[in-house]
Amino acid sequence: ELTLLIAVALVVLVVGLFLRTLRAAAIPAVATIVSLLGTFGVMYLLGFSLNNLTLMALTVATGFVVDDAIVVLENVSRHIEAGMDRMQAALQGAREVGFTVLSISLSLVAVFIPLLFMDGQVGRLFREFAVTLSVAVLISLLISLTTTPMLCALLLRPPAAGAPARRSAAGWLRQRLGRWARGGQQGLTRAYAGALDWALASPWLVVAVLLVVIGLNGYLFSAISKGFFPDQDNGLMTGGLRADQSISSAAMADKLQQAVDILRADPSVGTVVAFSGGWRSGGGFLSAALKPPGQRPPGESTRAVINRLRPQLGRITGLRVFLNPVQELRIGGRSSNSTYQYTLKADNQADLKAWTRRLSEQMKRDARLTEVDDDLSDNSVETFVQVDRDRAASLGVPLSSVDAALYDAFGQRQVATMYSELNQYAVVLEWAPGHTRSPLALRDVMLPVSPAQSARVSGAAPAAGTTAAATSANPAQRGASTGQPISLAPSAMVPLSAIASFSERAVPTSVWHDGGELSSTLSFDLAEGVSIEQGRQAVGDAVDAIGLPNNVRGAFSGAAAAAQDTQSQQTLLIGAAIVVIYIVLGILYESLIHPVTVLTTLPSAGFGAVLALLLLKMEFSIMALIGVFLLIGIVKKNAILIIDFALDAERARGLSATQAVREACLLRFRPILMTTLAAGLGALPLAIGFGQGSALRQPLGVTIVGGLIASQLLTLLTTPVVYVLLDRLRRRRPDQAHLARGVVAAPGADTT
Repeated sequence: ELTLLIAVALVVLVVGLFLRTLRAAAIPAVATIVSLLGTFGVMYLLGFSLNNLTLMALTVATGFVVDDAIVVLENVSRHIEAGMDRMQAALQGAREVGFTVLSISLSLVAVFIPLLFMDGQVGRLFREFAVTLSVAVLISLLISLTTTPMLCALLLRPPAAGAPARRSAAGWLRQRLGRWARGGQQGLTRAYAGALDWALASPWLVVAVLLVVIGLNGYLFSAISKGFFPDQDNGLMTGGLRADQSISSAAMADKLQQAVDILRADPSVGTVVAFSGGWRSGGGFLSAALKPPGQRPPGESTRAVINRLRPQLGRITGLRVFLNPVQELRIGGRSSNSTYQYTLKADNQADLKAWTRRLSEQMKRDARLTEVDDDLSDNSVETFVQVDRDRAASLGVPLSSVDAALYDAFGQRQVATMYSELNQYAVVLEWAPGHTRSPLALRDVMLPVSPAQSARVSGAAPAAGTTAAATSANPAQRGASTGQPISLAPSAMVPLSAIASFSERAVPTSVWHDGGELSSTLSFDLAEGVSIEQGRQAVGDAVDAIGLPNNVRGAFSGAAAAAQDTQSQQTLLIGAAIVVIYIVLGILYESLIHPVTVLTTLPSAGFGAVLALLLLKMEFSIMALIGVFLLIGIVKKNAILIIDFALDAERARGLSATQAVREACLLRFRPILMTTLAAGLGALPLAIGFGQGSALRQPLGVTIVGGLIASQLLTLLTTPVVYVLLDRLRRRRPDQAHLARGVVAAPGADTT
């Protein structure tokens, strides 16, 4: 929310400085607020919430929704400054730039169409972002063509010639700021006019610079580290615990307490919560919250605290602790102790176990990977009872008696139900817990022999009615309880150890499957400064080093798989956005040539965006990719403002391409600066980073600001040159004058 408010304030400040009046600054402020309020209403109807992504979309939208209002406002102000009546200036100004505003808004919305078709969880996440931003832009289009001209006619005033100087301090300050802003704008315009004349006189040199920038785009994009979502530092960390699967609960509690004591002893840790158990034997979890930033060393991150604690936790015998910063976004995968996962599949358990161990050891040798772990669970202990069937038959002990006796001792057999007036209670038969703590309890299990064998052993004849009952055909009635709490019939008993032997063996506590196949998952984290792309390369190197057999294969899963899929789609998505924009502009301009002129503004923006990320040592993450999409929608605005006026000047007044584009560049120089500064300052709070979750938003802001700076410096020179060169290929219709909208330079406008 703070970032959104700062962005709105900066955008309004830009308009006030350029138009030098509070009345003019109020108009885009109203347009921005109304557009955002309308967006809130549509978000409510669509069931969207105010979350990190939608708030980020609204923050970026403050620089976009004001663009349309600025273009209309600046054109109306230009006519009023030239002496035109306010009402006539509002009508004339809105009519002149109406098509321009429509082109800017529709082409910006078209950029987000490919985002709507992104698959997977990433696509579902950014669908709300794209829809929210598109709705804000469309509402701003409606406001700029209706409300903004009305406010211009109502609020704007022509400059009073020879007005007396204000005597108040506030009036004096406003006049000084106004003169400073006016002098600065005139100086920038003169400097740009000189640079523009040089560019038009040396077109092929400018084209060479453009080609170099295009080549640098490819080089920088291949050189920058590719990431997924940026690591967030919210002062929280979580950890998985792993001990031997045969460890007792008392021993596990002792080791857990040692880990908690180490964390609590750290001066930066505030609270720690830990418990044992979970999805595997010998496991556990802990969570810790750091102290507020003011109570920690300046600039200390959660990752730095983890790196300091890791050697101390490694000294706990028999326990491994996997610490990670808590992330707001975690995608897919199994429960594991680390962030990223790689899954192996095989057709038999033995090969799967062997190659999982080998791959795990190989990955641990790579310095790019940390916290390598696997989900193999072969250290659980099982006691196996091997019954000697011949010995049991000779003693008259049926196997059903063995099953029943073991279940009575170690299971939970319901033997009766007690009824009260309101409730009923099940009576469960089991041994006392004190007698079932170890496999030695099996020696105490006694088995009844059959009645006939019992009679032979005692030397008495079997009593009437004591013959063995026939086995029921109903499985639910087999081995049913007689309801007698105490057996009154005498029966000979033999110990279980007389007919069975006991042994212990290691067995898995769980067997994982993926797609119906046996599978095992290795999890890993990344070392400091290592991107997910480099981490995937490290895993691939480990797989190549051990040489997996044909019946064992592996693939990334969870967040690593999502990052791999998204990065493989990046080029396709950017290309689709460019194609969609070309189609939209081609329809609007009824030309196949000048949409290409608009698209030549994109390489400079990509160059600036990637260069800014490299200078600030950031990865090209998903957020940076979204920033590139936004840049595609923003930087083409400069070309649209120039081309739209130049085409109309050629059609209406018969100017040559060079004359028309020069006049268009100088006439549209002020709105281009205003809209670019508005978009850049709207994204500046994101680039600086305010509040919790700023690490997620920062790459987006850096990408937009860096791309805008580079595009502003280059496109103001490359666009007119490309326009002149490509205009030679345009087929001129003899009746093209009827397409003109009558856009003329205002009297007294400076086009020199």
